[in-house]
Amino acid sequence: MRTVAILTFPQCQSLDCLGPTEVFTKANAHFQHQQGGAGDVPYRIVHGSVAGGAVPTSCGLAFGPTLPLADLPASIDTLLIVGGNPGVEMALEGGGLPAWVRERAPHCRRVASVCTGAFLLAETGLMAGRRMTTHWHSCAALADRYPNIRVEPDAIYVSAPPFYSSAGITASIDLALALVEEDLGQAIALAVARELVLYLRRPGGQSQFSTLLATQARSAERTVEGKLGDLLTWIAAHPAEDLRVPALAARVGLAERSFIRHFTARTGQTPARYVEAVRLERARLLLETDRQALAEIAAAAGFGSTDSLTRALRRALGITPDLYRARFGGGSRFPVAARRAQLEAAT
Repeated sequence: MRTVAILTFPQCQSLDCLGPTEVFTKANAHFQHQQGGAGDVPYRIVHGSVAGGAVPTSCGLAFGPTLPLADLPASIDTLLIVGGNPGVEMALEGGGLPAWVRERAPHCRRVASVCTGAFLLAETGLMAGRRMTTHWHSCAALADRYPNIRVEPDAIYVSAPPFYSSAGITASIDLALALVEEDLGQAIALAVARELVLYLRRPGGQSQFSTLLATQARSAERTVEGKLGDLLTWIAAHPAEDLRVPALAARVGLAERSFIRHFTARTGQTPARYVEAVRLERARLLLETDRQALAEIAAAAGFGSTDSLTRALRRALGITPDLYRARFGGGSRFPVAARRAQLEAAT
């Protein structure tokens, strides 16, 4: 049995604690179901804090009881540090948590940070020369405060064993799912994602909103930037159109090389990668909510064939359209409505 120790502190983010806890708890349940209800569960989940007891979170809820750091098990497989402000700054000032992590980390198989918990992990000095990420709003501050760390601002999570880090808040669930998949395989990780009404691997990067919503978070003037903003909205609404570089460059009145440069600077992705992400989002919505044939879905999403859709979905999620539909199609009405509303808001 692997011990997962989740480290908390006063005024931490409640979802940073609860999200991974739910993932590992449900992984236990699905593992036991797979084994016919026999045998031990794979994870023992414990929660710790410097002083122990109930920990007040930033939203006002109390999380706990937690164990004092001194009472945590001697053998910890996965050590996970949560985030959340103003708690992180308070924990940095206190110093006890980073010092304890520095001492225990070499004896753990994996050490992970969630959201702004990256600052506490960085404070240990163990991340020098390594890659990590944090909440998009705090990436610049992390890079400024710890210049010897390679901050990846667009990553949902960074896997650089034995260290892992995730982006903000709900990305803690993405990271926990990835850790479960490492340990127990894709089938159980997919089952947990399905129960939580999540993707096993969400597409895109720390546009932490989704490919479509991220483009609308930026205000734009009637300049090249403004034209690109309009183009991004148009792409989202017309995934089946000709979205190759020549056609897109013509829509905004730019030479192709200039268009590629401006587009990549605006989105952080090449036009081809961005278009594929948008088309995948449309295809996934259709696979979740409609019973059309795969060829019709591929055409509606802008893929030239079912083979093209299959290759794209495999690259992004590692599964086929049929398996994706089986896992995520026909679910409750709420997530379907939410996904439709998300798409309509973006278009």
